[in-house]
Amino acid sequence: MRSADLTCGFCRRDSLGLRKGATPISSARAEHIEELVRVAEGRDTARDELILRSWRRCIDGHKLDPTVLRPAVIVEDRRLREHREVIEDLLHTARFGVEALYRQVAGLGYVLLLTDHEGITVDYIGDEATTDYLREAGLYLGADWNEARAGTNGTGTCIATGEALTVHQDDHFDAMHIPLTCTVAPIFDPVGNLSAVLDISALRSPREKSSQYLALQIVKSFAHRIETANLIRSCSRNWIVKLTSNQALAEVDIEHVLVLDSSGRIVGFNHHGRRLLAQELRADWREESRILGRPFSDFFDCEIDGLTRFVAPNAIERNVVRLTATGRSLFIQVVPPATIRVLPSAVAQEDCKLPQPLRAVAGEEASIQKNLKKLSRLLNTNMSILVNGETGTGKEYLAKAIHQASARARGPFIPVNCAALPENLIESELFGYESGSFTGALAKGKKGLIREAHGGTLFLDEIGDMPLSSQTRLLRVLAEREVTPIGGSRPSAVDMRVIAATHRDLLSLVKSGRFREDLYFRLNGATISLPPLRERSDLSWIVMQLLEKRPYVDGTPRSISPQALGVLASYDWPGNIRELVNVVDFACAVASDPAIDMEDLPDQVFRRTDESPARGEDTKLPRENSEAAVLREDLRRAGWNVSAAARLLGIDRTTLHRRMRRLGVTLPPRAT
Repeated sequence: MRSADLTCGFCRRDSLGLRKGATPISSARAEHIEELVRVAEGRDTARDELILRSWRRCIDGHKLDPTVLRPAVIVEDRRLREHREVIEDLLHTARFGVEALYRQVAGLGYVLLLTDHEGITVDYIGDEATTDYLREAGLYLGADWNEARAGTNGTGTCIATGEALTVHQDDHFDAMHIPLTCTVAPIFDPVGNLSAVLDISALRSPREKSSQYLALQIVKSFAHRIETANLIRSCSRNWIVKLTSNQALAEVDIEHVLVLDSSGRIVGFNHHGRRLLAQELRADWREESRILGRPFSDFFDCEIDGLTRFVAPNAIERNVVRLTATGRSLFIQVVPPATIRVLPSAVAQEDCKLPQPLRAVAGEEASIQKNLKKLSRLLNTNMSILVNGETGTGKEYLAKAIHQASARARGPFIPVNCAALPENLIESELFGYESGSFTGALAKGKKGLIREAHGGTLFLDEIGDMPLSSQTRLLRVLAEREVTPIGGSRPSAVDMRVIAATHRDLLSLVKSGRFREDLYFRLNGATISLPPLRERSDLSWIVMQLLEKRPYVDGTPRSISPQALGVLASYDWPGNIRELVNVVDFACAVASDPAIDMEDLPDQVFRRTDESPARGEDTKLPRENSEAAVLREDLRRAGWNVSAAARLLGIDRTTLHRRMRRLGVTLPPRAT
């Protein structure tokens, strides 16, 4: 939004007081809006640079209109629960710090908020007597303070910059919020991603911004304590290195904390530790990729074997290490990995260690839980992952969970269905193209899905259906980590995690020459197999997870009777979880009560396994013949119409023709 947009009809002082049908704007708000308009027009204003950059971001990037007053948004309970579940472990750790901080500031009129990395308030402590006022102002549980929606504010601007700051009164972008003062500090996870924001805000405060200086120091101190406690708790199976410059307070003042793996490489840090090492590299503290994975000895005059001498309770004045670049000395304490004891509840304890996105993949299904534990140790590597499983078993859901649980969660997740892309378009869609590269190309060219995935995860679904010519180009991208668009001459570097999925036996395709062997071994850095739903022992858990996400009925959550659950458990589930989702949606739509009973289920789930001839007969056939039989059944259901069958399967028509030729499936006479 540029100045020409802003000065059109409502940016003059005489039009700010009242637009037709609008609420009158106070003189203070009108003056604030006029200052924002001056900023939009490129004129100077006496503001902190951090605030000024945020205002410009709101106008130019978020396209917010400064003349519009936006009331606070409180998300619905279901969405709030989802946000709280994602950072459940951090919430538990932070609660003690939040309560301790509130006890210090309660008498000063402050309210405490803890928001997640999206700006949703997931914890709150305030004066119950002022609840209505706090809710109206957005200082309440469930409030959405994302900068792109609410404009410049403490939480949203902290998320955008990663910096602790105070947004005081008319520092706010939206004139609705100018009575507020908000002082915030970020809380980072062990690998440097912003996890949460600690916020102390007030409805009223002195006019001078300097009145919040002490509040800023207090909130930074408590955010540091919460972050460090969460780091030590979540990384207790690694070596913990505590460093401080203050000998007198070394036992209680934990300043810099680093986490090392068994080989002495840095795998985590608190924010102060990250800044310390970034200064040694003369790099921006946000460049955590330059720190993670490097040996401790790259920064300090101490090898990993030498750290053990700092474990025993020696006199702290003798526990000193020196930074190799600057020569600065720091006092050091080392905590070895916690001893792993095998207890009867060991499996449950291990499950609790899984990141929340991975815990949401399966219940007590042993084969999947084993794979999830393996995946949890691979999350922050660049190793490619190959997911095998029948259609509908949740391969994309697992890929998203891996992405959300990793350090790449803030980056894009780009799914590509290789079977749904026509053969003549797959390369241009994946690799992009320059303008004028071919007839029909867009005038501006196209970035391509691989470059779209830069900084995040590329999910290649149905990789077994990718044409050989495209496999060759993909192999080059994975090997060199750079992509050259069609018609281009200069490659672009790409930083991405690749997860591929297939329902087919890729090794068989390799042996028959239909899939490149070198690409197969490039993709299967780790291989995960998802069992079909009929073989899983956690069906009831899956059903309950699905029901929890459905709307309540008259304020009562959805449930299912034991009889109805028994019917679902006896069904063969040829469509796997995808079919189960459809069945649950159907039952919720027809059920008149919150509890789903047998009569609410669709007819197909009452068909027993032995009444499913296509599956029952094919399971005894060789895999290729079984796949052909399933394809013939799909074509028959589509009336032998190839286009209709392709739509049914969610693939491109040319892909279906290729599959038919490969399996030797032909149409009956007169079929179209």
